[in-house]
Amino acid sequence: MSNSLREKLLGLGFKAPEPERKPEPRPRTERRPDAPAGKPGEQRRGEGRPRPSGKPGEARPRPQGKPGENRRDGKPAQGTDGRRSGKPRPSKPRTQEEMDLAKAYAIRAQKEKEERIEAERLRQEEARLRREAKAKLAEFLKDKSLNDPAAEIARHFPYGGKIKRIHVTEAQLKQLNAGELGVAQLDGRYLLVPAALLAEVEAIFAPAVALRVDPDAPAGDDPYADPQYQVPDDLVW
Repeated sequence: MSNSLREKLLGLGFKAPEPERKPEPRPRTERRPDAPAGKPGEQRRGEGRPRPSGKPGEARPRPQGKPGENRRDGKPAQGTDGRRSGKPRPSKPRTQEEMDLAKAYAIRAQKEKEERIEAERLRQEEARLRREAKAKLAEFLKDKSLNDPAAEIARHFPYGGKIKRIHVTEAQLKQLNAGELGVAQLDGRYLLVPAALLAEVEAIFAPAVALRVDPDAPAGDDPYADPQYQVPDDLVW
């Protein structure tokens, strides 16, 4: 448009057209090749921040401090027991007296252990011998008992710290008091046997001899020999 025409138009009231403005280009942000593309003009989280140096996937180095110091504040680190970590404190050496005392305790403990083992061995051995002796005595007294099922006279005698009794006939009572018969205990039963067998019973298992009367002993030494003898009222069964 020529200047003359432009001036005429301006004189008639027309406004001159404003020049067209081009949009300013936006700054381009750097994007990693493996990062997903977002919307145009959208800034992703983390963009624009300074990136640490190093290769992708490489761990960032941590700040190093002096040995025994906390990495964050630089103070000495503490162990689980509250003491400062580092070199362990040297243990106080034991004195000769303490070592001798510890050795004496060890010897005593070993000796007590051996004594317990030996006592248990003797107990088991004694129990085994008792079982074998009782089995042998039962075989020896088989069919040798003189107990009469019809006997009604109770003959009392002390045995094992208690008062025991066996029922005999009148004739057996005389023989028992004269020392011709005796009583043997087997499995809780009291067997009337000839006095001659009591020596063998004693040789097999001495505790099985329950009653053996000495014919030469005074009559008053055995108060239970009287068939009329009654058990005292204060006796606890």
